[in-house]
Amino acid sequence: GTVWGSDDRATAGVPVKIQRVGDKKPKWSLVSDRRGEFAQRVPPGENDYIVIADIKVPKGGTKPQTKIHVQKNERVDLSLHLPK
Repeated sequence: GTVWGSDDRATAGVPVKIQRVGDKKPKWSLVSDRRGEFAQRVPPGENDYIVIADIKVPKGGTKPQTKIHVQKNERVDLSLHLPK
């Protein structure tokens, strides 16, 4: 995946958390690299995941996130866009 800042440029150093849909806590935590990219291998098999940019947001706001669906052992590319 890639994290994009409010200026539409790739953003480094953004904490990213990944969890299965329905889980209470994230299972994986990582940080975007100097190109704003991150990668995580998940167990093979069909499953849904939520990918969250773990940034501070104003009270009442929500963290940028996206839901993905993985089938078997496929690669999924995604983008997270940070708010302005």
